[in-house]
Amino acid sequence: MRDYASTIVVESRPGAAGRIAVEAVKSADADGSVMLFAPLGFMVLFPHIYKTLRYQPRDFTPVSAVASAPAFLTVGPKVPAEVKTVADFVVWCRANPQLATYGTPGVGTTLHFLGMMLGRSAGFDFLHVPYQGVGAIHDLTKGVIAAALLPIGSSLGLVQSGDLRALATTGPRRCQFVPAVPTVREAGYPALEDLTWLGFFVPAKTPPSIVANLNAAIQAAQSTNEVRAGMEKLAVDPHAIAMGDFAQLIASESQRWKAIVQETGFVPTD
Repeated sequence: MRDYASTIVVESRPGAAGRIAVEAVKSADADGSVMLFAPLGFMVLFPHIYKTLRYQPRDFTPVSAVASAPAFLTVGPKVPAEVKTVADFVVWCRANPQLATYGTPGVGTTLHFLGMMLGRSAGFDFLHVPYQGVGAIHDLTKGVIAAALLPIGSSLGLVQSGDLRALATTGPRRCQFVPAVPTVREAGYPALEDLTWLGFFVPAKTPPSIVANLNAAIQAAQSTNEVRAGMEKLAVDPHAIAMGDFAQLIASESQRWKAIVQETGFVPTD
């Protein structure tokens, strides 16, 4: 196996919902020296929500997924304390349509679509309020919006402290940090089940031998106690996945999100 540098430079390329970073790696040298670390949504969702995308998933070779995490459906003080379950919340939203609002990290995110799916499935108008990043947390805790779909890492502390109430987690199993919170499947909405996957990608022309070495190095790092402990602090589950399995995950998730986008009637944006 090739010896890799002990120091890795992390370069954040913000802008255009992350597309600038993806485009930068697309044109990088295909020698394994530059990798993209990104949520899977950049590959499986973005091609279906943007009219113009200056990259395609085929421009990259997946190296390995490294972590996954569910999201929380949370409510704040705007929602009465007696609302304790998703079923209770649906009843409250139907009775208070003018108050049925939810925040997410932005338009066209997976969490935006999950909220749309909940409203459509349960038969009420769920008004989406987009924020940048996790800005919804502030308005949720202040009672400006009723609910939010948020990454677990950004909302776990507030749920554990009681400042927010988690009605469900989108994961396939209950979250180890708040085991009393049911899953969306248990709450009767299995279509909302979803994990945010994070993984590494390299430019498509990277030689297979280099990709294999990178995958092996990532899997070796994933097995260390230090890395696993660090991921636990971030409330994510470590997942080192073989290249073929990661590619299959991307293909299946792309088809799933294509269908969801079409079913919700979302109009692709520039």
